[in-house]
Amino acid sequence: PDWAQTAYDDYAKRFPPELKVELKAVKTEPRGSKTLETLYAAERERIEAAIPRGTRVVALDERGTNLTTKALAERLKGWQLGGDDVALVIGGPDGLDPAFRQAAHERIRLSDLTLPHAMVRVLLIEQLYRAWSVNA
Repeated sequence: PDWAQTAYDDYAKRFPPELKVELKAVKTEPRGSKTLETLYAAERERIEAAIPRGTRVVALDERGTNLTTKALAERLKGWQLGGDDVALVIGGPDGLDPAFRQAAHERIRLSDLTLPHAMVRVLLIEQLYRAWSVNA
């Protein structure tokens, strides 16, 4: 929705040049009569194709580590000091492929609630901005 993109853009432009934030959205696999495994595999292929080699993968997952803003700020500082690009990956309507989740370098959670993807984007970018602000 427009409101979510506007909110995302507003936060994204606040980051300094040395902390580049980029949104890459991959197409959701059309459901039809496909099995969940088929849907996961197609989405995983698209996600992996969008992530450059050598990137640290952090999967957003309901079973991931629950972080406070201060803990996220510490993670952000560690990612910056590590020098690698980081991909924070939000899954599709059925979540992320279990094998992809397991292969991720880290798994974090934003909430106990199930949130719409547009809301997750806004919540995530706001919390990353807040974490950066804590570290600034």
